[in-house]
Amino acid sequence: YEPSPAEITEQPSEPVLESGKNSVRSVHGTAVDSIPASLKKIPSHAPYLLIGGGTASFAAARSIRARDPGARVLIVTDEPDLPYMRPPLSKELWFSDDPTVTETLRFKQWNGKERSIYFQPPSFYINPEEFDSAENGGVAVLTDKKVVHMDVRGNKVKLDDDTEISYDKCLIATGGVPRNLQVIERAGEEVIRRTTLFRKIEDFKSLDKASRNIKSITIIGGGFLGSELACALGRRCKTSGLEVLQMFPEKGNMGKVLPEYLSNWTTEKVKREGVKIISEALVKSVTYKDDKLEIQLKDGRLVKTDHIVAAVGLEPNVDLAKSAGLEVDSDFGGYRVNAELQARSNIWVAGDAACFYDIRLGRRRVEHHDHAVVSGRLAGENMTGASKPYWHQSMFWSDLGPDVGYEAIGIVDSSLPTVAVFAKATAKDTPKAATEKSGTGIRSESETEDTATSPVVSATPAPSEQQHKDDYGKGVIFYLRDKVVVGIILWNVFNRMPIARKIIKDGEEHADLNEVAKLFNIHED
Repeated sequence: YEPSPAEITEQPSEPVLESGKNSVRSVHGTAVDSIPASLKKIPSHAPYLLIGGGTASFAAARSIRARDPGARVLIVTDEPDLPYMRPPLSKELWFSDDPTVTETLRFKQWNGKERSIYFQPPSFYINPEEFDSAENGGVAVLTDKKVVHMDVRGNKVKLDDDTEISYDKCLIATGGVPRNLQVIERAGEEVIRRTTLFRKIEDFKSLDKASRNIKSITIIGGGFLGSELACALGRRCKTSGLEVLQMFPEKGNMGKVLPEYLSNWTTEKVKREGVKIISEALVKSVTYKDDKLEIQLKDGRLVKTDHIVAAVGLEPNVDLAKSAGLEVDSDFGGYRVNAELQARSNIWVAGDAACFYDIRLGRRRVEHHDHAVVSGRLAGENMTGASKPYWHQSMFWSDLGPDVGYEAIGIVDSSLPTVAVFAKATAKDTPKAATEKSGTGIRSESETEDTATSPVVSATPAPSEQQHKDDYGKGVIFYLRDKVVVGIILWNVFNRMPIARKIIKDGEEHADLNEVAKLFNIHED
C-alpha cells in the first residue's frame, strides 16, 4: 500500500477548531485546555515511538497505520505545534493577500486551492491520555517535550522532565537546526536579537512582523532558502518600500547547485523581484552601531541594515547519538543508517538527520521536504516488517515566485560536469500553470505513482556543452559522474519527474544526451 500525496498532505479547507480534546491544540496553536503540560499523563510505553514532529515523522506514522491498522504511534516533538509542512513558510505563505495569514497559516497553493500548513487537523490525533486505551490505536502527539537520553539496550528514552517512555520500535526524525555564522554568534546580544535563523512557524511569524516594521533586511546565503526568502520579501518591498539585500560568497544565486550561466541568469531574475544582490561576499564582522547593523565584508565593502536573516544551511540534529551509541557520519553528518534506514535492529532514522545508503547513488544525506516524505514513509513500512531498501529517488523543487521554478532529482552539484538542453518557454511553463494542471498544489510526490517507459536513446557522439542564448525559458540539465547521469534539473518543466527518476535508476552511459532530453518533450509546445 502506498499512501498517495493527497493522503499525506490534504485536509479540509475550512479552518478546524477542536474542543473537548484536552491535550491537543487548536489550529491556531493555542492550547484548548488549561491543564499544565507537566500534569498531563504521558504514556509509559509506546509500541511505535517517533522522535521529532516534522514531515518525516508524520509520513512514518501514516505509513505504520496503513500497514498495521490498530497500531499505537506516539510522536514526541519539542515544538509547540502539531506536525506541519515547512516549505510554505518560505514559499506560498509570503504571497498570501490575507492580513491574518500569520495566525491562520493557510495559504493558496499555486493552483488556487487553499489549505493549512498542518498535515491534519487536531481531530485526526488521539489524546495522549487515551493512548493505552484507544481501541483502534491511533497517533498521539506530545508537544513541547524533548527526548534528551536514549537507552538502546533498555529500549527506552528519557524526556527533559525526566519522564521515561519505553518502546518496541523507534524512529529518530529529529531534523536539523539552522546554522549561524560564527561572526554573528560572537557579535553580542544586540546583533543576535536582530538576526533570524529561519526554520519554524515562530520564525515565519517574527520575520513577517519584522519586515513590516523596519526599513532594511539583509539575507545572508544564496541557496534555496535564502533565494526563496529574498524573492518573497522582494515582492513585499515593491509595495512597502522595504529594502531587501541578499549576500552570498558565490558568484550567483544557487551557485552550489546550478551551472554558472544559469546561476547568473537566476540572479538577474531575483534582482527583477526588487532584491539588491551582493555577490562574492564573505562576512568579516557584524556590529551594532547607531541603531543599525553594520556588516563588514572581507573585501572592505560595508553594508548597513536593520535585520539579518542567516540562511546558511542546516546542522543535522544528532544530540541523541552519544547516549544511544549511534554512529554519526563524518563526511555528510547525520546518523549513519543502512539502505533500509536502520541504525540498529529496532531503530530507524528518516529525514534530514539520516545519512543513508542509496543503492543507486551511494551514501547520501538529503535536506528536502520530499525526501522527508519518502524516507519517513519507507521507515514506517520497514518498522512494520517490509524490509525495503531506499531506491525511490525523492525530488525537490524551488520556486522563485510563481513564474520561475524547477524540480530536481538525484545529486545536483555545480562541481559536477553538466550538459543542458533548452527550449523556448510558453505561458504553460511556470510553476503556477503546472500545479493548476496537476491539481496537487504542493509539489511533493505528486507524480511518483506514475511509471515511465524505458528511454530509447540513439547512438550519436557525446554532446558538447551547448551554446546558450540568454533566455533559459525551459530545459533539462543533466549532472554527470563517471559519464553516468546522477542528477537532473527540470527547469520550468513540470510533471515529468518519473522520466528523470527512471534515467537515474537505469544508471546507463548515454552517448547523446540531446536524445535523452527529447524524452521530456520540451520542444513539443
